[in-house]
Amino acid sequence: MAGTLGKLAASVRTSLLRLLPKRIPILYLVSAVLLLLSVVPLLFYSQVVARQNRNALETNERLLQSTITRSMAEEIRLYRRNLLTQIESLVQMLQTSGAIEDVGDPKHQKLLREATEAFIRSTESFLYVAIVNPQEKGIQAGSPTPQDDPFLRLTMDRAKEAAHQGMQFHGGAMVVQRRNEQVPVMLLAMPMVYQRQEKGIIAALVRLNLIRQRLQETSRSSLLTYIVDRNGRLVLHAEEKFPLGQDMTYVPIVQEFITGSALTTVTSTFVLEEDKRRTEMLGTFSPVAELDWGVIAQKPTADAFRVASDMERSAFLLALLVILLSVVIGYVSAQRITTPIQHLAQSTQAIAKGDFSQRITLTSRTEIGELAQTFNLMTDDLERYVERLKQAAQENHELFLGSIRTLAAAIDEKDPYTRGHSGRVAKYSVIIGEAMGLPEEDVYKIRISALLHDVGKIGIDDRILKKPSGLTPEEFEVMKQHTIKGANIIRPVAQLREMLPGIEYHHESLDGKGYPYGLKGDEIPVMARIIAVADTLDAITTNRPYQAAMDLEVALDRIKALEIKKFDVSVVHALFAAVAGGQLKLAPQMVEV
Repeated sequence: MAGTLGKLAASVRTSLLRLLPKRIPILYLVSAVLLLLSVVPLLFYSQVVARQNRNALETNERLLQSTITRSMAEEIRLYRRNLLTQIESLVQMLQTSGAIEDVGDPKHQKLLREATEAFIRSTESFLYVAIVNPQEKGIQAGSPTPQDDPFLRLTMDRAKEAAHQGMQFHGGAMVVQRRNEQVPVMLLAMPMVYQRQEKGIIAALVRLNLIRQRLQETSRSSLLTYIVDRNGRLVLHAEEKFPLGQDMTYVPIVQEFITGSALTTVTSTFVLEEDKRRTEMLGTFSPVAELDWGVIAQKPTADAFRVASDMERSAFLLALLVILLSVVIGYVSAQRITTPIQHLAQSTQAIAKGDFSQRITLTSRTEIGELAQTFNLMTDDLERYVERLKQAAQENHELFLGSIRTLAAAIDEKDPYTRGHSGRVAKYSVIIGEAMGLPEEDVYKIRISALLHDVGKIGIDDRILKKPSGLTPEEFEVMKQHTIKGANIIRPVAQLREMLPGIEYHHESLDGKGYPYGLKGDEIPVMARIIAVADTLDAITTNRPYQAAMDLEVALDRIKALEIKKFDVSVVHALFAAVAGGQLKLAPQMVEV
């Protein structure tokens, strides 16, 4: 009997041991301590308080966003109304003076010029004003003009069509270039009517800087405000990095504006997905019916309800006495847990600094011991993977350079007189760039651009390219297209877009007599100025159909003679310094760069 009971007890003991886990989960230890000290009720109480505060804050935040967007929308309406009132005052002046009967009549030119110039001087809002009759004769003042900007010209044409139909016109927001500055503007126009007859149109180009300034003033503490049109396109943003016309329909609050009422302010919560991140947001829109715009305000709910989180922490601090009791009771258990964690942290910190030779030595029956073993395996794989990445990156870079060299050689092979030309120009350009003290990254871009500077010759007829005698004016015009053709060939390649200036502008001249665009002075990028000098140096010192190769000294004299007029002074000085220092020597044969 006793033997039977013993066997039964042993069997039960074995079964119980099988039910126990092979490792002790940390979660069990921590949960037992927290439950023992009634932490769960404490957390529940904190959540209830936080939820109440969050609801109150959401109400206040909704009211704040609604107030801001409505205020902005009303300011835009008043701004537009004020601008139109000023334009109407100009029309009244024309009526009073009688000039409105025919603003194209030469006898009114002096009056119109004085009026428009005074109109522009009277406020910073107007950049340009035009007063023209139906035959498009009249006067204009300010800049930029429709002749300066193709998009502005198209908008002006739409304004004239609206005027012919007797309607006021406002164009969408656009950006114009003015005095080396990108300026957001909008075109306002209205018909000039006298004795019920159309007498023409008065149009004004208006700055939107004041509106952007107000957007910037309201975009604080993570609250972001901007303006969109009914198509969801960006009209104006508080941050200048956002381009006008950007599609903002990916923002749910913008979609609500597009489909919503033209008179109602709406506030709602939504989830914004950007860069694979999902952010809960609170947003509001207020429409500007007169312009078909919407003022949008949005803010992450985490920031909007940050005060609630702070209050939750305050409540937690009030319960600190209770938590201190749990710390005393759980000290022994915590010490047993934190000791292996510290060992694990020290080992992982060494690995994080790049020392992949480090391995974690840790014996533990908890998940930490399993984590240490898994981490060692992961580190082995990571070390091998990093080495393969470095090797692949080097191979890709060599393949890229090899492809560029092959393409340059293929271009040069089209013309027996220019064999090796691209390689030599690249070598000279790199030496000049280094002599100028340019950063290594810029010198690398110059190197690639120089190798490809004549890529456009692929598109030039061989009978012109290989002609042994001088080119006719017509043939030279065809030859000049190789810079544009080269840029068009390279432009679709995203990795080579930064090299485009050297390809497209290396035949431009500082005096504006170069091609293809006749750029002057600082309009020509430094990359193109360097390649222009290197290209000329190789052209003079190698045999060509129209001349025999000349000595380096002769080439330097000729380049020096064109300094300031054609070539950049700093580039020429760098060339002479490189020659004097022995870094630059003639390379008549193909070179590897």
